[in-house]
Amino acid sequence: MYPVLLHELHKKVTLSAEQEAAIVSQFVPKKLKKRQFLHQEGDVTQRMSFVEKGAVYSYSTDTHGAQHVVQFGFEGWWIGDLYSFFTQKPSRLNIEVLESCEVLTLTLESHELLLKTIPPYETYMRLLYQNAYVALLNRVENSLGLPAEEIYSRFMEQYPFIFSRVPLHLIASYMGITPVTLSRIRKQAAS
Repeated sequence: MYPVLLHELHKKVTLSAEQEAAIVSQFVPKKLKKRQFLHQEGDVTQRMSFVEKGAVYSYSTDTHGAQHVVQFGFEGWWIGDLYSFFTQKPSRLNIEVLESCEVLTLTLESHELLLKTIPPYETYMRLLYQNAYVALLNRVENSLGLPAEEIYSRFMEQYPFIFSRVPLHLIASYMGITPVTLSRIRKQAAS
């Protein structure tokens, strides 16, 4: 049950069969179709989600109606508005399905219970948050001073599979460049 979740947990921590069962018991599966929303701006995030299968993305919408992609989520990735989840304040993000997917959802209460009762889960989450923070710092650093070509190059090294699964305009938004600039860079890189 939930092979991707268990695989990701075991990449970072060792769990007994009892601990696995206790963790899995706290998750609720949810199936979604392309273009459905996992979460919408203005709602309080009641559950964070682990992508067992498929693809999703989170974005904010500015006052002019433009989308700004914050995060993608693929198999083995967590996605949610952690600000809203932990503060229980309204979210500023939408989370939309890119490919039909199955996510495993976890309430704040269940998350806290697992943190308190299963030490390897606490270790896993600490490592996950550390890695997420480092990735966020890298993204901010990249956006502050690197030319678009270098941002693209680093993005391709880290996520080579993404171009076959995500529309270019969403990738451009995530990278902080226009779709036209992304197309130009891709043409130059291919030649």
